[in-house]
Amino acid sequence: AALLWGTILLGCSCGPRPPRVGAAPLVATTYVLDDADGLGREFDGIGAVSGGGGSGASGAAVVATSRLLVNYQEPYRSQILDYLFKPNFGASLHILKVEIGGDAQSTDGTEPSHMHYENDENYFRGYEWWLMKEAKKRNPKIKLIGLPWAFPGWIGKGENWPYDYPDITAYYIVSWILGAKQYHDLDIDYIGIWNERAFSSKYIKLLRYTLDKRGLEQVRIIASDRLWEPISFVMLIDSELHGVVDVIGAHYPGTKTVPDAILTGKKLWSSEDYSTFNDDVGAGCWARILNQNYVNGNMTSTIAWNLVASYYEELPFGRCGLMTAQEPWSGHYKVESPIWITAHTTQFTQPGWSYLQVDGHLEGGGSFVALTDGLGNLTIIIETMTHNHSKCIRPPLPNFSVIPQRATFYLRGSFYMVKTLQVWHSRLDFEFGKSSLFQKLHSVKVWEGRFSLDLNVDEVYTLTTLKTGQKCGYPEPPPPQPFPSNYKDDFNIRNPPFSEAPNFADQTGVFEYFVNASDPGDHVFTLRQVVVQRPITWVSDADQTISIIGNFKWVDMTVTCDIYIEKHRDGGVFIAGRVDNGGIYVRRTKGVFFWVFADGTYRVTGDLAGEEILMKGLSGVRDNAWHTLTLNIQGNSASGLLNGYPLWENVTVSKPSNGWAALGTRSFEFAQFDNFHVEAR
Repeated sequence: AALLWGTILLGCSCGPRPPRVGAAPLVATTYVLDDADGLGREFDGIGAVSGGGGSGASGAAVVATSRLLVNYQEPYRSQILDYLFKPNFGASLHILKVEIGGDAQSTDGTEPSHMHYENDENYFRGYEWWLMKEAKKRNPKIKLIGLPWAFPGWIGKGENWPYDYPDITAYYIVSWILGAKQYHDLDIDYIGIWNERAFSSKYIKLLRYTLDKRGLEQVRIIASDRLWEPISFVMLIDSELHGVVDVIGAHYPGTKTVPDAILTGKKLWSSEDYSTFNDDVGAGCWARILNQNYVNGNMTSTIAWNLVASYYEELPFGRCGLMTAQEPWSGHYKVESPIWITAHTTQFTQPGWSYLQVDGHLEGGGSFVALTDGLGNLTIIIETMTHNHSKCIRPPLPNFSVIPQRATFYLRGSFYMVKTLQVWHSRLDFEFGKSSLFQKLHSVKVWEGRFSLDLNVDEVYTLTTLKTGQKCGYPEPPPPQPFPSNYKDDFNIRNPPFSEAPNFADQTGVFEYFVNASDPGDHVFTLRQVVVQRPITWVSDADQTISIIGNFKWVDMTVTCDIYIEKHRDGGVFIAGRVDNGGIYVRRTKGVFFWVFADGTYRVTGDLAGEEILMKGLSGVRDNAWHTLTLNIQGNSASGLLNGYPLWENVTVSKPSNGWAALGTRSFEFAQFDNFHVEAR
């Protein structure tokens, strides 16, 4: 177990450490772990976000960051869920935070609301209900958090603001919590305010009152999922607000807190963090902040955005998840190194444990934390991540150095009687790419309350009295495959397991399965755009609705779809190819867009906004009738058919050169789609 001389001394049965010829002497420092004078803060757990996310400066993702996960076939879908949630298996997460869908873009797409309209309630839309149940099935103790990124437009009565009518907003959020229990038997533990946007003290107080009135006293409030200030300062001068906020949650705090936050005496969480590409540098970032958020900032929970990268990779923040599962059509997924970095903490601690009162900074750079259950168990997690190998996406990381070192730990108080510690080790190898992740080494013997470790750089150690850790795995999943080049969906499904059709990723608006009861037969089961009022947005949603599908690398393609305009006079729909953008950048989307309108006209544009007109004319299309649109894109030329007959041709298209297929509407309006078919060449 002498892993590149990261050797455990005293009691390690692996033989002598190879001599380091000509090496400088190690920095050698002693550290004392003692509970005799009491313990530090209570540990609240490590978690991840499904849904929205990102920093206030640059956003992050939602269409569902878990959008493609639900479409995986078994056994692969269950395997992915096991790696995330099953205790003592993989990441073994303590917390799952989900977006409360608001019908608006939250980074990589839109998630549907449980109340599209004021008189509408449906607690089976989207995939977050399913995900929470799957997490609870694997770990009944997992904590659940709900947080809105956006809200349906009716809540603001036409204003892009959720606080003008705080009683309506509180009713809406509490309805979601009650629906979780009534329809899914899910108990929501924590509720947030408005992701990375302004908070209203009046609203937070009213939310607490409404929760209590509905028998939800046990639901705790987190505020404000943005920065430490101004929420901390306001809590210090407003005793009523201080009384109703249970946790101060900050995003991407850079392991630091502020004096006001400490002065509140409240729990401090990094309620969204990480958001970094999930290679070994991402793992280094995650390892560093998991420790240092507490060591530097007194944060007792760290929550990663995002849980699993299950969205088209070319959308914003591609692969910024703890693992990657973005190919349901092939079954391929990848257990990335951040999963095993997570396990170093999650498999050997539980919410309710306590941190020991230690400084936590290693003399040679890096950090350690020590936690106990108060019943004699002890877990120590050590990280020695170097600066360039642990940069997170944000905030900028000040320079620091880490060098090889020897750390000697003295166990005092109730830990003096510990005789043996189990050892788990990871080493991120940036030179040869041969990282060793979450390997069980020989246990270390503790001699008279003392043991030593030689620590190299870019390592993680867990030393623990617990013997329950496991590195589990499944056989390799199928190899990666591109999205099928010939793809059809007729939406003919009577009782769909999810409200949205597989692989369509809504970027503005919400597209749902619909039963068209008035149709004589050909179009009973369709896909319908259902958001008819601009939501209270989180970012700049488009003025049009759009859902993308396919392979971003597609160049030449034929897209065919039956369309049905429901909005009289000024309604309109489109099909498109070579669509180049989505997520928080959806307003700037380019491509080849073939529009037809209820007034009998058509247009071909080079952008979603409809400003770059390539061709226009009369089509004869009317609302409340089915028509078939076909878009052919070949090289630098595009042509369009209506009901099988040429409508326009030889339109020159140059940019973009590749992209997804898409469909959508002219505005927030009802419209239906059927018999979608894309063939890429």
